[in-house]
Amino acid sequence: MSIFVIDDHPLMREAVVMLLRRLRASTQVVELERLASVSKAIAEHGEPELVCLDLKLPDTNGVSGVREIRQMLPDTSLIVLSASPSSDYEDLAREAGADAYVEKSAGAAQIAKVLREFLADEVEDENAPTIPDKLSKRQKQLLVMLDRGLSNRDIAEQLQISEHTVKVHLWRLFRRLNVKSRSQASHLARTAGLLDL
Repeated sequence: MSIFVIDDHPLMREAVVMLLRRLRASTQVVELERLASVSKAIAEHGEPELVCLDLKLPDTNGVSGVREIRQMLPDTSLIVLSASPSSDYEDLAREAGADAYVEKSAGAAQIAKVLREFLADEVEDENAPTIPDKLSKRQKQLLVMLDRGLSNRDIAEQLQISEHTVKVHLWRLFRRLNVKSRSQASHLARTAGLLDL
């Protein structure tokens, strides 16, 4: 498996690559400067297990890069590493499909901590639900709706999105909580107080 690091600033890109190699020496890290290179990289290296994406690239605008990556790689973990404050873009990035948002100014230790969480997925206890530090607004809405017993169709109507989009959102939510079903998600939400967030 490979990891894609997409950033047009060489120094930042090299710093992230060094962190990744320290955390997972065996994984191939592919460095890209712009979004347009992603299709070619997928053709050469296969789908990555993780993408680290800078928001501000020469060929992106706002969170457009997040949406494009999500369309190309719906099942790949996506971390946004941005110079912009989280208050400006985090909710938008998560809505567009990012799994995590880290400010570049957070420093190497914090960035490494987030990367470690995503790279450790395969060694975690498969059956242990995870209580996340922070959920997006949409994920909180979904938990409340699941708790009310709404079907995918009901959720789609209420949120005015397609049923397919609901399924994608739920898949990401279950993965984030490390649960396998709606009932497990609801149970975790109740016991961990996630419905009150």
